[in-house]
Amino acid sequence: DSRELILAAYSVPKEAYETRIIPAFQKHWKQKTGQDLRIRSSYGASGAQARAIIGGFEADIAALSIESDVDQVAKAGLITHNWRQGSHKGIIATSVVALGVRKGNPKGIKTWEDLTKPGLEVLYPNPKTSGGAMWDIIAIYGAGLKLVPPSGTTAEATAAGLLKRIQKNVKVMDKSGRESVTTFERGIGDVIITYENELLPRIKSGRPYELVVPAETVLIENPIAVVDRNVDKHKARDVAEAFVAFLRGAEAQRAFSDLGFRPLEESEGSTGLFTVADLGGWDKVSNLLFGPQGVWTRAVEELARGK
Repeated sequence: DSRELILAAYSVPKEAYETRIIPAFQKHWKQKTGQDLRIRSSYGASGAQARAIIGGFEADIAALSIESDVDQVAKAGLITHNWRQGSHKGIIATSVVALGVRKGNPKGIKTWEDLTKPGLEVLYPNPKTSGGAMWDIIAIYGAGLKLVPPSGTTAEATAAGLLKRIQKNVKVMDKSGRESVTTFERGIGDVIITYENELLPRIKSGRPYELVVPAETVLIENPIAVVDRNVDKHKARDVAEAFVAFLRGAEAQRAFSDLGFRPLEESEGSTGLFTVADLGGWDKVSNLLFGPQGVWTRAVEELARGK
């Protein structure tokens, strides 16, 4: 007797799933039910995965980078339950936005303001496709709000100014967080803004980088949801729900943590970390930064016009 499960995930935790979590869950399922389980997994930029599911890719589980991508799938009628219910509110893993610099930190980068230095080359992906890029930009803007604004100006204007001055130094905007890291590995850029968990395993394996966590940064919360319409069509709800529960258990959380993620319990209440909820929630933040009149959108347009 064999079963099948289709997982759509954002690109970054691919190793955690493929080398550790999926094999462990298959073993666990076999012991529990006697059934062989085949898991078909797909990895890509978070926004692209959400659009693929909405467009007909029949994933049973969506493990994405940002909550608003899961919400898009729900708005399309594919997720019908309240996926934020439960102790972790739909979150499966956490990290923080950090900076990767070349070995020895030759440019002396410690703060967000340091990324505005003339001639510095900064990398982060494109928020139109990448959830990771959204996290990166939210980290900059949220940290900017905490700066003391010069007299006669607002915290919002100071944060917008910081974001625009950093964007001015951004050399390449790849499609996904993983592609951005690959670009950095090819020797392009002085600093990469990315997930802490993208950098830690690489540094551990001897790559010539260093990790800089700015004093103020955002707590990344990665969501997961069972896609109701697809699991019901595939009669796979029992397996899908068991997989999501397994991901929150000790074995899977250890696999995430070995690959640089922060365990769910550990990330609560750390100093210097703010959340999207602190900034007013995803709907507000998405619109404020990435909408047609958003802070980031305007910064890019103005820079393109040479302003």
